[in-house]
Amino acid sequence: MNHRHGFKIVIGSAALLIAMTFGAVRAADEPIDLQKSREIRQKSKSGKPLTPEEKIYLDRAMAARGGEKAQSPKHTTAPKDDPGKPFRGFVPLTDMNSTERYKGEDGGLYGGGRNGPSDVHLRAAMAEAAKIQPLDTSGRPSASGKIVMITHGMSNTTQESQTFIEVANADRRKNPALVLVDCAIGGADAARWVSGELRGTQLWQTVDERIQLAGVSPLQVQAAWVKHARAMPSELGEFPGHAQVLKDDMAQVLQLLRQRFPNLRIAYLSSRTYAGYARGPLNPEPYAYESAFTIRWLIQDQIGGNAALRYTEGKAPLLLWGPYLWADGEKGRKFDELVWKREDANTGGTHLSELGRRKVADQLIKFLTTDPTARPWFVGKAAR
Repeated sequence: MNHRHGFKIVIGSAALLIAMTFGAVRAADEPIDLQKSREIRQKSKSGKPLTPEEKIYLDRAMAARGGEKAQSPKHTTAPKDDPGKPFRGFVPLTDMNSTERYKGEDGGLYGGGRNGPSDVHLRAAMAEAAKIQPLDTSGRPSASGKIVMITHGMSNTTQESQTFIEVANADRRKNPALVLVDCAIGGADAARWVSGELRGTQLWQTVDERIQLAGVSPLQVQAAWVKHARAMPSELGEFPGHAQVLKDDMAQVLQLLRQRFPNLRIAYLSSRTYAGYARGPLNPEPYAYESAFTIRWLIQDQIGGNAALRYTEGKAPLLLWGPYLWADGEKGRKFDELVWKREDANTGGTHLSELGRRKVADQLIKFLTTDPTARPWFVGKAAR
């Protein structure tokens, strides 16, 4: 699901690692050399260790290959809307009131026309947020320790994360103890994360390597932005079928995240951005819009006491909505001024352009600097 892959991370004062990261990002603008990717893939298959640069390049090559396959002639399912014309007509969840319905589902991010959590869930989230503090690499509180926030998902997520991390690290309000690490991987939809493998790549091992490269430890990870999807959702049935499959996958992914990061307190979940410009079946409308109900159901399950998602027992992090990224194309939404124009998407329409990624980054920054569960640890004391 990715035509441009890599990752950016801040690594304190480790200049060499910073240089490697920025070099990887510059390389992400270059076209894939098929011969080079074959050689790296063959090296990996032979059991020889890859350099960090080779792993990044192989990630990009596999993601690009996955995108090509998704657009190949053997996949004939196309969006119901004319692919040459923007898809319109849905009401953003944030704009729906308690009496409006979409295929039997009411409005509001949390249901019942509400865009915020219940008082009980908010208090629980505030209690978890209060536990987020600088930790040393062994997970013990330390004035010189770090708070690590990871991002997790597929190609859209890693592309958007790269821009977000760049913008956040340039923002003077950001807590100097906070380290942001992109752990999303191109081509890895939710099902791939459940299996843990993508064309021979061990996804969770790659996550471990990125955490290590950032100069932090798994025990310092305390917050996450999670944005997942399922590739080719039309093959999973009409709503609510495909959204339920994604929900089941995401529940397992959230459990795996909590297992790997024992101090992960809160996961902020986002559904997909507007996909009305998509020209292929990889993840067009109405699936992008409908994925928001997946997020709502997961949070409602946790609030309802689902045993597999109990944060009090360490089964999963506490779940909250992060920024809601869907708006009805250029029509936008009443919730704020977010709109999605044609230039915000890339040529294929499934992934965002640099302009679109900046919009996601701005939405994330706005959320993390204002949300009562995020601001206390995301914003440095000097900026509060």
